[in-house]
Amino acid sequence: MTESNRRAGRQRRRARFLACAVAGITAIGVGIWNRQPPAASVSMAPPVVPLPPSETPASNRPVTRPPVEDADATSRTIRALEGLIAQDPENTIAYNKLAGYYLQRVRETGDLTYLELASRASRTSLAVLPAERNSGGLALLAQAEYAAHDFVQARDHAVRLTTLEPKKASSYQILGDTLLELGDYEGAATAFRQMEQLGGSSINAETRMARLAMLRGDIEMAGRRFSRALALAVDNAASLKETVAWCQWQLGETAFTVGNYDTAERHYRDALTTFPQYLHAVASLGRVRAARGDVRGGIQEYEKAVHRLPDPELIAKLGDLYAIAGRADDARAQYTLVEEIGRLDSMKDALYSRQLALFFADHDMPARAEEAFASAAKEYEVRRDIYGADAVAWTALKAGRLPEAQKAIKEALRLGTKDARLFYHAGMIARAGGDDNAARDYLRRALSLNPQFDPLQASIARKTLRE
Repeated sequence: MTESNRRAGRQRRRARFLACAVAGITAIGVGIWNRQPPAASVSMAPPVVPLPPSETPASNRPVTRPPVEDADATSRTIRALEGLIAQDPENTIAYNKLAGYYLQRVRETGDLTYLELASRASRTSLAVLPAERNSGGLALLAQAEYAAHDFVQARDHAVRLTTLEPKKASSYQILGDTLLELGDYEGAATAFRQMEQLGGSSINAETRMARLAMLRGDIEMAGRRFSRALALAVDNAASLKETVAWCQWQLGETAFTVGNYDTAERHYRDALTTFPQYLHAVASLGRVRAARGDVRGGIQEYEKAVHRLPDPELIAKLGDLYAIAGRADDARAQYTLVEEIGRLDSMKDALYSRQLALFFADHDMPARAEEAFASAAKEYEVRRDIYGADAVAWTALKAGRLPEAQKAIKEALRLGTKDARLFYHAGMIARAGGDDNAARDYLRRALSLNPQFDPLQASIARKTLRE
């Protein structure tokens, strides 16, 4: 057996172990909440800003004050709260606090076990005390649903929350988050403005406005907003390390978007200094190292990330770098593992449906082309954001459905978002439709904005442009 085959076998066993572990630990952890239904779906995607939300602007404390130590403290607090609930099964305050800490652990570790537990804790809290007297439980449930990509339910609960707590900025924060994911950008902007009016300048307000700016193509404004959020996070003595690291990572993502790889790497390393082994920053560091021509370094970082969390998107990127490095067997092993993880269970299939559809399209798998398009189109029926439209466009092109691709890419570009991948997809669709002038324009815009936006697709863009 070759080393690559042994490595692939280990990773497949790790993926299966993860699925079993999630099921097993969840069963243990929710024993104190019997008679509660399971969550509809689970996602590792973190909310835009970590919990707990802060509605009070930070003071003018020196920015050198370090964040509180939280990893071990969080674990101890979780155990203490679980003990309280075991003694008092109707302690809604403990349920709500526990749900918040579980969501924090999801963001820190990517472990989906905690998302299921957060959902169950918040539902149990609401079963004990209805939302009319328990708006905190309702807010936590909406945030758990948001993290699980159950955006319609999260929106409906957020709408109810704004009627119960119309003067709380956090109510509009949750509503705006869900509307943004559902593609209601005007509604999201209105909610975020209301949030800012009620809560003033805060980490949450600045990051929401930054996201809107990115979507509207104002990358400079997004950078300023993320910088303000980072300053507030550092200045706030109560900030968790993950909160600070998240802001630093977002600044890195903003810099990477415009091909500023030096600045992006600096921010990623800052995030890892603040929160060592922060998964998002580890993976992004691998991407930026590869973009700078250090493929071996990129592989090392992605291997670290995949070892900690076998996420299909990370595994696919590792496979791409293996392919570029000439390690064809290792690349095939990673690609096979991506498909296996998607088939582990329906919960993960729902969670990763968009990533899997784009994976099949990116890697030109004709046998999966129709499946990828159907999956992307089904999701877009509900989640009508621009990246959902882009997924429909790209998968439609690979499935030979040019009219659908042309229609969807217009929707993807409707906000004026400056994203090299969107421009690349638009260029390839224009080329397929015989519009060479538009194809050249879009491909040039993609490569000018971010020359190494993707290790495989950027090289295809350059080759197509030369042709």
